[in-house]
Amino acid sequence: MRSGNLKIARLLLGSVAVLLSMCMMFAQEQGARKAMRRIMPPYPDLAKRMNVSGMVRIEVAVAPDGEVKDSKVLGGNPVLIKAAETAVKQWKFEPASKGSTEVVIFRFNPE
Repeated sequence: MRSGNLKIARLLLGSVAVLLSMCMMFAQEQGARKAMRRIMPPYPDLAKRMNVSGMVRIEVAVAPDGEVKDSKVLGGNPVLIKAAETAVKQWKFEPASKGSTEVVIFRFNPE
């Protein structure tokens, strides 16, 4: 019975590894306004060479028209921050009656 359980565990771990390698990077926003246009940052060459993974959290000030006015890094690996910040400044959020602050999280995983 134990070897059967071990085989199932290996199969599950292999499946998870495949799924994780397929998901190189994604972004999500946390807040009231939805992003209408998302620009995904390129995975930095230095990060690839160093096999760096992780997440970058950025707070963005969004104007009533949905344009990103300003951004502030809340945390993340310094090797990944510039790519994430450059990309999020190109995002466009849905219009609203007033400006807002949103948090965007980028997750980077090497292939």
